[in-house]
Amino acid sequence: MVIQVDKKDGVALVTFNRPEAMNALNKALRAAIADTFAALNDDPEVRAVVLTGAGKAFTAGLDLKELGSDAGALGAANAQEPERNPVKAIERCAKPVIGAINGAAITGGFEVALACDILIGSTNAKFADTHARVGIMPGWGLSQKLSRLIGISRAKELSLSGNFLDAKTAEAWGLLNRVVEPEQLVPTALKLAADIATAPPEKVQAYKRIINDGFAVSFGDGMKLEHALSSAANSQVTPDSVAQAREGVMARGRTQTGS
Repeated sequence: MVIQVDKKDGVALVTFNRPEAMNALNKALRAAIADTFAALNDDPEVRAVVLTGAGKAFTAGLDLKELGSDAGALGAANAQEPERNPVKAIERCAKPVIGAINGAAITGGFEVALACDILIGSTNAKFADTHARVGIMPGWGLSQKLSRLIGISRAKELSLSGNFLDAKTAEAWGLLNRVVEPEQLVPTALKLAADIATAPPEKVQAYKRIINDGFAVSFGDGMKLEHALSSAANSQVTPDSVAQAREGVMARGRTQTGS
């Protein structure tokens, strides 16, 4: 089984399960990612997803041994179909996806990590973009996403050198939300997913969509998008329902000490 799924209390824990191959993305694993995320997206019981890897790596990217000497294989992997493009498979999931980065996320694996909505890393997490160093161009979004997340100069430093980025620096640069000890990684990610799962799922998914859609356009267009969507959505909400929900929010806030 190249992927493992465990579901509990509205949260699905998805684990890449090819530890002997550093969870490299062969055809079987890419197809399993597409099937898994499509099923989770359609599962009304699942409200949030945690994605991690078995063993020492998150994923080392495409399985180059499987691709062999076929010159067209790498180009074919850039296809938009989710069964071949794991980034598309993850991005099409309306539920929030938390990446629990347990180890190396290299090249295509880095791109898979960036498909997640939130990234938490263990102290063993590390990232590398080796596209230029091995002589290929990224096709799953790394060249565009990374600069928007950590800044264009830092993105160029990583992508043009192929150097590895350690967990501490990734957190300082804003790539990782936080870094925890390895044994705390999955529990921390599951706790955050459980927090998300207690909010109304239709509102969470709509909010994820508005953030993503706004991030993909200019700030001005994003503001217009928010105004249009909020005006339509909020016109359906009554003050009484907001007041009732706020009571629950305030009670919850009294029990929290922050992240």
